[in-house]
Formats: sequence, structure tokens, C-alpha cells
Amino acid sequence: MNKKNFIVPYDFTPVAEIALNHAIVTAKALDASIYVLHVVSSEKEIAPKLEELKEIISNLNTSVEIIPIVRIGNIFDDIGNVAAEHLSQLIFMGTHGPHGFQHIFGSHALRVVTNSSVPFIIVQERNIKPEGYKDIVVPLDLAKETKQKLVHVANLAKYFNSKIHIVTLEEKDPTLSRRISDNIYLAKNFLEERDIEYTTHIVSQAGFDKEVVKHAIKVDADLIAIMNLNQQNLFGLLTANYEQYMITNDAMIPTLIVNPIESKYGTSFLFG
Repeated sequence: MNKKNFIVPYDFTPVAEIALNHAIVTAKALDASIYVLHVVSSEKEIAPKLEELKEIISNLNTSVEIIPIVRIGNIFDDIGNVAAEHLSQLIFMGTHGPHGFQHIFGSHALRVVTNSSVPFIIVQERNIKPEGYKDIVVPLDLAKETKQKLVHVANLAKYFNSKIHIVTLEEKDPTLSRRISDNIYLAKNFLEERDIEYTTHIVSQAGFDKEVVKHAIKVDADLIAIMNLNQQNLFGLLTANYEQYMITNDAMIPTLIVNPIESKYGTSFLFG
């Protein structure tokens, strides 16, 4: 089996450095290597940017293998292309900008995510703890695809010995309530079979995204896991605005974001 590897898009900003730190801590736990990718617009930029990347990498105090890549293109296509070429398991990407413009950077991040089948961990200006992602919040709603998150989350949890915090909706409609109960039951069984510690928390539908973040702050979460449903909303709950809010949340909690695939749970990119 090939060694696991991650991609870190790198634009020489502080938030890109933070994303690289997240990747390094995770790579240590998973015994993975890292490709640091910088995208340029012309051939004359390749050599100097490659030298810059090499210098940054040489100054890092880590045993993780880190390989620089500079290519001509655009971030919307080439991040996913590089990840596909190297059969990468995760992409760590920073999103940044003044508070008032966070929604713009969130839109850009979602566009990049949608162009790749590989899960992303989107980070803001919040560094990773040395022990990694110890507490992971998982919003669990009515969409069947959201259960695929459990595969990726469970694998990270096994490496970091994490606790999973399931947040789900309070639903008064009997039919929808049963569906939510079924999802919770499935999630509990899935985690118990893997000996992963978890909690469950129910919130009202009103402001579900804000309630999720509020609970993440309460449990001092290191990661929030969501699905990129690409504007396929269910009862108006999950939209692009929801996803943008999550990845640019005010608490700056990193977000694992996964594109759904046609499968009961989806393929585990950490093991597949």
C-alpha cells in the first residue's frame, strides 16, 4: 500500500503556514508525507517560487517528509488535479481575509472543494494543538449523505484518540423525527463498533449552523465535520450559506468538509 500523503496549497501567507502546521501534526499521526503546492501564472515564476518553498521547508523542525510543487494554472482546478495525481487522502487549505469579507473567501474555498473528490480541512488563523484533533463536532441532519462523514471522522478519531460530539436537530414532525432518530442510532452503532467515545446534543432547527458552532465552542472542539452538498438543500437547512458560515465561523474552528459520493457510507480516503 502506498504511503499516505496530503496536499497543502501554499500562498506564503500566515494562514497558509497555519494550514501547513495542521498538515504536519496530522501527518505525524498518520505517517503521511506532504506536498506543498504553489500555483503561478507564468513559467518565469516557477524557479524563484520553488526556491522560496524549499527554503521554508528546510527551516521547519519536523521529521515529516515535505515535497514542494510549483505549477502553472489556477487554484480552482490545480489543487484537485494535484491531489488526484498523487492519490492524496486530505487537503489542508487556509481561508483568510478581513472579517467583513470572510464570506467571499468562504465562497472561494467552497469552489475549490467542489472541484475535488478529496476531503478538505479548511483552517483559519487558529493553530492545531500538538495532540491534534481531540474533540470533533459532527452535525447530523436529515440528508443521507451526511452519514458519510462518519467514515472520515472515525478514522481521524482512531489516530488521535478523539471524542466525537454529535449535534442533531430537534424535529416535531413524527416522520422526520424518526429519520433523525434512525440517523443517530446508526451513528452510535458505527462509533461504538470502533470503540470511539461520543456524546450527543440536540438543538432547535432555528439557527442550526450557529447552534453547532456554539456547541463546538462549549466542548472546545478542534474540528467541525460537514458535507459539501453543493447547494442541494434539504428543507432549507443546508445551503451554501450554511457551509460558508461553518468554514469561516467566528470561533475559527477548522472544518473537515467532504464531498458526498454514491455509497452507503462512502469510501474512506484515509484507508482506501
